[in-house]
Formats: sequence, structure tokens, C-alpha cells
Amino acid sequence: MANATIRDVAREAAVSVASVSRVLNGHENVRPELRQRVQAVAARLGYVPHAGARNLSLSRTGSIGVVLPDLHGEFFSEILRGMDREASARGLQLLLTNMHADADSGIVALKAMRGRVDGMVVMAPHVDADELFAHLPPSVPAVLVNCAPHHQQRAELRVDNAGGAAVMVEHLVASGRRAIVHIAGPAGNIDADERRRGYIAAIERAGLERRIVEGDFQEESGERAAQLLLADAVAVDAIFAGNDMMAIGALMALRDAGIDVPGGVAIAGFDDIPLARFVTPSLTTMRIDIAALGMRAVARLTDMIGGGTDTQIEQTMPQLVVRMTTAIHH
Repeated sequence: MANATIRDVAREAAVSVASVSRVLNGHENVRPELRQRVQAVAARLGYVPHAGARNLSLSRTGSIGVVLPDLHGEFFSEILRGMDREASARGLQLLLTNMHADADSGIVALKAMRGRVDGMVVMAPHVDADELFAHLPPSVPAVLVNCAPHHQQRAELRVDNAGGAAVMVEHLVASGRRAIVHIAGPAGNIDADERRRGYIAAIERAGLERRIVEGDFQEESGERAAQLLLADAVAVDAIFAGNDMMAIGALMALRDAGIDVPGGVAIAGFDDIPLARFVTPSLTTMRIDIAALGMRAVARLTDMIGGGTDTQIEQTMPQLVVRMTTAIHH
């Protein structure tokens, strides 16, 4: 029968619609002979359960919400690639939104998604997460990724930014650098603040003088910072930028000025975006497996949507990837 309904199956099998539903949803409390009869009739009529109807009966939408601070740039395209791969493998759709730079647009984004998604992945490194989550009921499953400090009891993924930054400074010191400048990301952003903290701790341990130039995670700010350093008479033999885009901006500025990298100045970044290995010279950085972070967030969220509870904080340590921009300096 073309487009047979659950009612057609119930009528042919001489049972209630509820009984057919229990059989087709795999419930245990069904007599074997009833299960056999309903399955035979469903097969004969060519009945296919409607996914939308099944989702409604389970109060599921088959979608998960993703709230990011930005959708521009290689970091976000990589994390979304990982999320999309995992969501597709699990038969889920992603609903994306962007909270820009303030909590208010984040709150609007969360409210817009309520009732339209089964759970959310939220990355809010720069806004008050407690203020944000006051607008999301505790019953809505959520996984937080690198969020600003908060008091939420939620599943969370974090990167050890401070530890990673310290490892990078130690690498630069070990390669003979002594005048190491940090181009910091935007103040108030948890990733930027932790990387700055890691830089300061490692510089102080090495007994060196710290020097920080402000940036905003964009390539242009890295370029401006390097130009500022060049215009200044203070000696610099290494630049450690708070992310790869600023490091690449600094690299371009030094190349334009005819400064040898790494002979004159070493350059290092953080994140290991795909572009890092393709610039010339290739960029030393701290690798976060960005796509894997996205995949893990979706995997944990899916388990929670399925009924699991999860309030664990998982922390990953970035890995040092040494490339040409920090070749040994004698």
C-alpha cells in the first residue's frame, strides 16, 4: 500500500495504534506473537515510520544548536567541520548562530533556538557564561567549549591555553631567544587571557623581561604589532603571537621590512590552523586538534540527549609543532 500509515497497520493487524507504536519502537513489553503479527503486516503494507512523526513522539527535533562567537576565520571553519562530520554520522542537523561580541546577542541566539534543537554546543570565550545560561533551562542538554569562567554545572571542553603558551616560551628560550615579545589576543577573551598568563609565567621563570603588545586575534593586528616593534628601537629576537592569524600578520610585516625569519626574529603562533603549514616559512605553533574538539563536543552532547548525564570538564593540552619560523638560533 503506497504511503501506508500507522493506522492502516493497526487496522490490518487488528490491534491499537499504541500497540503498533510499541512494537515499531522496540519496546520490551510486547507479546512475541503480537510483535510478529505487527511486523508482518507492516512489511506487507510497506509501512515506513515517518522520521518527523517519530521525532515528535520522542519530543526530538533531530537538530543541535551551535552558538559561536564568530563564523569567520580558519579556527571556526575547522571546529564546524568537526561538528558537522560527527553530527552527520549521527543523523543530526546543525543549526548555527553567531553571538558576535556581546552577551545580549548571545541571549537572543539561545532564546531563538529553544524548542528548535535537542541540545546546544556553546563557545563563549568572551562573555559572562552565567548571564548567558540564565536564559537556558537546566533541562536543555549543553556542552560548553572554552567558555569564560562561570558557575555552571555543565559538560565542558577546555584547552590548556596557559600550559600551551608556557611550552612555546620554553621552546623559544631553548632555541636561544632572549627578547621574546607576546602579541596578545583581545582582553576579556578567556583564550587570550590564559595564553597571556602562560607567557608571563614562563618568561618570569626564565628570568627574562616580558613585553606585551595588544592585538585582537585578527591578522591585521599582528601586522600592526610587528610594525610597531620595528619602529621601536627595543631589541626583539622572537615574537609569540596569541594565535596563528596574528603570527601570520607579523610574519608578513617582517618579510615586507626585509627582516630574516627566523635568522633575525623567530615567530610562533597558537592553534595550528591549516594555513600555518603552508605559509613561507612554515609557522611554529601550538596544535589544538580543532576539528576533533568539534567532534568531541557533538559526541558528548548526543550522549546527553540520549539520556546520559555529564558535568565533566575535559581539558586538552596543545602540542608543540616546530616548523621553520623558529629554527635554532645561535
